Amino acid sequence: MPQDDSVVKLSKIKRIYYKPDGCVLVEALRGVDLDIPRGQSLAIMGASGSGKSTLMNILGCLDKPTEGSYFLDGNNVAMLDDTQLSTIRGEEIGFVFQSFNLIPQLSIAENVEVPLYYQRVAQSERRERTNDILKRVGLADRVEHKPGELSGGQQQRASIARALVTNPSVLLADEPTGNLDSKTGHDVLSLFDQLHDDGLTTVIVTHDENVGKRCQRTITLTDGNIGTDTLNT
Repeated sequence: MPQDDSVVKLSKIKRIYYKPDGCVLVEALRGVDLDIPRGQSLAIMGASGSGKSTLMNILGCLDKPTEGSYFLDGNNVAMLDDTQLSTIRGEEIGFVFQSFNLIPQLSIAENVEVPLYYQRVAQSERRERTNDILKRVGLADRVEHKPGELSGGQQQRASIARALVTNPSVLLADEPTGNLDSKTGHDVLSLFDQLHDDGLTTVIVTHDENVGKRCQRTITLTDGNIGTDTLNT
């Protein structure tokens, strides 16, 4: 059982993909141990094929480990079925994607409300929480705009708002500045810095060393193992 100050605890996590005949196709993760204290900002780095996307999918409960245990906020999610994992994803994890993944036909407010709708939160509370979180990310004046009417940086801020509206235990971001120019990317990373300062646990998968250095801690994956684990000063 993880300690109270750990929001994520992985122990001996393996993820093996098999061929149809049962032979091993690839061993993506080879026994990863990882403890993420509550409130830490962590960057996951590594070359293509190192296992970072697989690790991200397991952290986000989008995939199950072949072996090992994964405690998320005290729950051993490695043992849950798909329905239970879906509930955990909706309540405990906020996702931010490189491509924003906003629904173009909906307003920004409606996009942010989507996770609350699936949690059957009352409409009045959905709107109140949405307005509060849009103010927090600097989009209070863009509530009724459609995604296509916003800049890339504003769309990413909207996707961050959507990830935060459920009050998740951890925020997972996959290359959140990958589609942004350097200045806009810097502004988005400043928002992540602010969220970390406010006590949120954040995990960013990135190939950009400058992004990694902004995080409190950086791990680098090599061939399915954690090669380096560094606290940044």
